Amino acid sequence: MSDSQNISDADFSLAAKIEAMLFVSAEPVPVTQLAQALDVTPSVIERGLKELDDSLLTRGLRLQRSAGRVQLTTAPELAAIVEHFLGLEATTHLSRAALETLAIIAYQQPVTRPQVDSIRGVNSDGMMKSLLSKGLVQESGRTDGPGRPILYSTTPEFLQHFGLSSIIELPPLAALAVQVEVETEHTELLKG
Repeated sequence: MSDSQNISDADFSLAAKIEAMLFVSAEPVPVTQLAQALDVTPSVIERGLKELDDSLLTRGLRLQRSAGRVQLTTAPELAAIVEHFLGLEATTHLSRAALETLAIIAYQQPVTRPQVDSIRGVNSDGMMKSLLSKGLVQESGRTDGPGRPILYSTTPEFLQHFGLSSIIELPPLAALAVQVEVETEHTELLKG
């Protein structure tokens, strides 16, 4: 009998068990579902996720979190070689208008299209359809207001596209405003 036949699930760490479940899951998994499957509390799962996250830092996978769910993804730093291996086109480039719309949704989510239109100052219907078709945003409910407009939020694909493990990794809005202001001043100096 080989050594591998004498190993039981009790011989594996909590992080290894979580990794196995995330590996076979096609969708992001709620932390509560992992806790139920292993018959432990969500806080125990969080400790196991931290251990797994730390162990993945030098490997080709990462944990990605979104809306209380977690999944295994490839390391964003390895996107180019994975795309080459799979024969995929380079990551889809987004227009300035699409990036603007996406940024509003990312920072204001959940948000309605009229709210996005109000911030942008133009109709965003085309941009919203484009972002929905690319899987970067999703319908996430409806408001209770008149007409019950659709609410939009970002998707796990959005996080993957931008190499984020969680929406909280977005830079603070204040820092972005300063960067845009500096770039605008620099452009004006070059024109003058």
